[in-house]
Amino acid sequence: MRFSLFALFAYVAFPAVLGLPSVDEQQVLGLRLGGMDVDDATTYEYVSHPAFTDYSLRIKTPTLCDDSVKQYSGYLDIAEDKHLFFWFFESRADPSSDPLVMWLSGGPGCSSSAGLLFELGPCQINKAENGTVFTSVNPHSWNQNANVVFLDQPAMVGYSFSSNKTAPINNTPDAAVDVYAFLQLFLKRFDEYATRPFHLAAESYGGHYAPNIASIVHHKNKEILHAPSSGLRTINLQSILLGNALTDPLIQMPSVVGYACDGPFAVFHPNSRQCRSLRSRAPICERMIKACYARDDTAACTPATFYCWMSLWGVLDEAKRNIYDIRMPCDPAVDPPLCYEEIDWVDEYMRLPEVKKALGVDPRAPEFVSCNNNLNFAFMAHGDGMRNTKSLVTELVDEGIRLLVYAGNVDMMCNYMGESQWIAQLPSTHKDAFNEAPFLPWTVSDRQAGVVRSAGEGAGNVTYLTVFEAGHMVPHDQPEAALDMLNKWIRNIPLAD
Repeated sequence: MRFSLFALFAYVAFPAVLGLPSVDEQQVLGLRLGGMDVDDATTYEYVSHPAFTDYSLRIKTPTLCDDSVKQYSGYLDIAEDKHLFFWFFESRADPSSDPLVMWLSGGPGCSSSAGLLFELGPCQINKAENGTVFTSVNPHSWNQNANVVFLDQPAMVGYSFSSNKTAPINNTPDAAVDVYAFLQLFLKRFDEYATRPFHLAAESYGGHYAPNIASIVHHKNKEILHAPSSGLRTINLQSILLGNALTDPLIQMPSVVGYACDGPFAVFHPNSRQCRSLRSRAPICERMIKACYARDDTAACTPATFYCWMSLWGVLDEAKRNIYDIRMPCDPAVDPPLCYEEIDWVDEYMRLPEVKKALGVDPRAPEFVSCNNNLNFAFMAHGDGMRNTKSLVTELVDEGIRLLVYAGNVDMMCNYMGESQWIAQLPSTHKDAFNEAPFLPWTVSDRQAGVVRSAGEGAGNVTYLTVFEAGHMVPHDQPEAALDMLNKWIRNIPLAD
């Protein structure tokens, strides 16, 4: 997600350092943090791992949102500095055999809890006429046939936080290291999911998050196979799902010109002043991204980041349209953040004292905000967003990790034209087969919900899906279709008719 003109999208000592119980000696204990007592009713289960001495997990069992399924929430505590909040829901169908899915929202700096309540979680955010925020059951939740965990990462996102004893994380590769530790501790505690197929789903800036996380998981899996005494277990990574994601900026950033000026959802006349300006600026942006790709350092990538976002999106803001759904008018100067009033509702709900208590929110965590502008700017200043993660995806696909890229067709932020272009150019062993495959209709409930192109058996090794009448947040705009997509993909059933 992007949440400003310059944005990319849109602690004190914990007892782990004193020696937490081993996994086999897990306990439910009261918690005292840095001289600050948590409410007496707030207790956590502590989980540690001998291979991760600087990491530990503390867990609560809330009954919010959807009390028909088991759920867990809590924190991954990292040394004395960082604390990552998570919220997990078992499958509504068959938790004992259904796969495990991790969902990551983008930003960078946006909470996966916002994705949970606004897009694909077991409950949806609502607001009554009297102003009270509440949730209602989501019949199209992604935990319909999957066990789903939502993680707020890196620190300073949602209810994740840092003590600022070290510099906050400002780049995706470093953030991915912590996510890998979370997965190892989570699967150590919940070993019933450890052998299940694991699917990593991410949106928007998740096009940077997911490839980096998946790459670490994949390489660590190979190391573990050669060193089984490490105490670690392989993670059964099966696929990556990227929704309207920024993965290859060199292709995707210039594609906004075609989308805004020449495509079926153009917001400017092709000969307008805005389109002339975009066409003159896009080649400069492209040259700067090429330099970033070549050098892969902050000196080259930070200028590319600021120039491309400021020069291109400064023009696109003139359209006064919702950049996540160009069917909707939106003036960033007066309309709600991200152009959706529901985002404010999410913030209100997550700040309710009874919600915080039920989730075991750490008393040192900052006030919940769906998207953190300061963290977003830190990633920008590092030049993280203009780096190429397509190369990571290529290696993963070539070594058997399945890839699904899907894009709502009315999203201008990470538009479907750029998405289809970069995946068509993915230099994997499936490239020729993918580009020779036709686009086929994808039908949901007797309605064509999109078109799909795929290479490989079943749902495909490399698959691209355009979702009709959907913007940046596909599960919000087309919930039934998004659930159909997920259910078929994780069971390797062809999406096409």
